[in-house]
Amino acid sequence: MEFNFFTFLFLLAILTSVIALLWLNFRQDKSIKNSFNKVPQGFSDNISIEDHQKAGKYTQAKLLVNHFEIIFSTLVLLIWTLGGAMNWLDQFWSLRISDPILMGTIFILSIMLIASFVDLPFSIYRNFILEQRFGFNRMTVRTFIGDLIKEILITLILMLPLIYAILYLMNLDSIRDFWWIYVWIIITLFTLTMMWIYPSFIAPIFNKFNPLDNEVLKNRITNLLERTGFGSDGIYVMDGSKRSSHGNAYFTGIGKNKRIVFFDTLLNGMEDKEIEAILAHELGHFHHKHTRQRMISSFIFSFVSLAILGYLINQVWFYNGLGISTPSAHTALVLFSFALPVFSFFITPFSNLMSRKHEYQADAFAATHTDAKDLISSLIKLYKENSSSLSPDKLYSAFHDSHPSAVLRIERLQ
Repeated sequence: MEFNFFTFLFLLAILTSVIALLWLNFRQDKSIKNSFNKVPQGFSDNISIEDHQKAGKYTQAKLLVNHFEIIFSTLVLLIWTLGGAMNWLDQFWSLRISDPILMGTIFILSIMLIASFVDLPFSIYRNFILEQRFGFNRMTVRTFIGDLIKEILITLILMLPLIYAILYLMNLDSIRDFWWIYVWIIITLFTLTMMWIYPSFIAPIFNKFNPLDNEVLKNRITNLLERTGFGSDGIYVMDGSKRSSHGNAYFTGIGKNKRIVFFDTLLNGMEDKEIEAILAHELGHFHHKHTRQRMISSFIFSFVSLAILGYLINQVWFYNGLGISTPSAHTALVLFSFALPVFSFFITPFSNLMSRKHEYQADAFAATHTDAKDLISSLIKLYKENSSSLSPDKLYSAFHDSHPSAVLRIERLQ
């Protein structure tokens, strides 16, 4: 490889982000230790010291794993780029496949599959050791392997034509200077299509979705939907207990193909009025058009990112500085996908700040259409049952949490 100024910037960005991530982890660990023997004010009536300490130990265990993940993923990134692994893989496939677009497609899929298997030990540890230790894991080895196989097959089925189409446009001479605009259109249409088909066709591959059969709760939810003017394609219960005891609820889909989904674990631990409050919070996101705003923001970000790639793809220093000897569309695409998270790391707090603002707005909407006390009690139960920390470090939370802490949310609601 050729060590140039871009190599220096790349290494500096990696070093800075790694130090920042580890420093934030240590701050979070210190915050947990400082509050370990005292339940935060306002929670002592609902959360015991044993539950609070369990949440602290759970958070610290996840932080310890994350220490190793940060260092390991950084080493893997350096091996792929400056270590020459990507360059070797590029040369390996170029000797065996003559069609440059097909070769590039296979090259990218190879990297995606290798990356998923490299991360496999951490995934196994998180599910079968860490989550098991704290009583959250309900996934069997058979389910884990089944999920892995399904994910690989779905990735191949969906990504093969998408990557081929992207590389075809990137190599098309007639749009050489503006390929990135056409690629952006393709990616945007693909994203919108996936959001539409995911609830009905992809999610059921992994989980069972049954219509809500609790008539009392169903009527309560129907009344809430009518009051707020929201329409959906149905209210479903997902067998989340098949994999974890963590509870959750979410909306999925776009247009008329929207579904309300409750984890069965959530329904088992909440009263009907609390579930209604949780749903009202989610409706608040739609009322304030948060989903649309985030979608537009992501499309703008991808547009700007592809415009930058449109410039970098013609710069030899970009390839040589990151360990690639032969410039090509497919290596430019992968190099950029590796480098972008490194250089955009420090804008994360700004996107999280907007997300937390959205959460407050959704909470306020829920408090308007249901009883705020019900949302407060549901939040306390969620934090308790999921062993979420009630005392996160502020800087750590700014970089990692898209939701405000329970303390801040409940203070606002009160």
